[in-house]
Amino acid sequence: MPKWFNVGKIVNTHGINGEVRVISNTDFPDERYAPKSLLYLFLPGKKEAIPLTVKSHRVHKNFNLLKFEGYEHINDVVQWKNSILKITDKQLTDLSDDEYYFHEIIGCEVVTIDNDIIGVISEILTPGANDVWVVERDSGKDILIPYIEEIVMDISIDEKKIIIKPMEGLLE
Repeated sequence: MPKWFNVGKIVNTHGINGEVRVISNTDFPDERYAPKSLLYLFLPGKKEAIPLTVKSHRVHKNFNLLKFEGYEHINDVVQWKNSILKITDKQLTDLSDDEYYFHEIIGCEVVTIDNDIIGVISEILTPGANDVWVVERDSGKDILIPYIEEIVMDISIDEKKIIIKPMEGLLE
């Protein structure tokens, strides 16, 4: 039984030629959405996966626009709205030592170099130059931690623990 990983959500159709608008949830959109790539479609409320082969990919107004082989008209894809696109664990590629998949980081406990517990990473935002980790705290509002060398000192995926050196004002 494969383990599944979300790479995007189809939120709408685009035009009449079978393109769909996708809100991406992958670290590697250029790789995942490359022509000839295999993705699996999960319709709302359904358990079985529908294999799809990417025909084309382009970016338009913060959306990834995808077209799939064999689906040439809006009527072929309109029922895919609110569906999830996934890949299997076998499609994950090896990363270099300082790279991590989102699913490896989410759920990690964040502590300071003084061993003060900050909270657990609940989400990763990708606003621009660097990722930002949303850290849920037991009390108070969430903390946003930029994933930069000056702050993130150590990442242990095996221990699900990340050590940070907070800069002034970060934890307030």
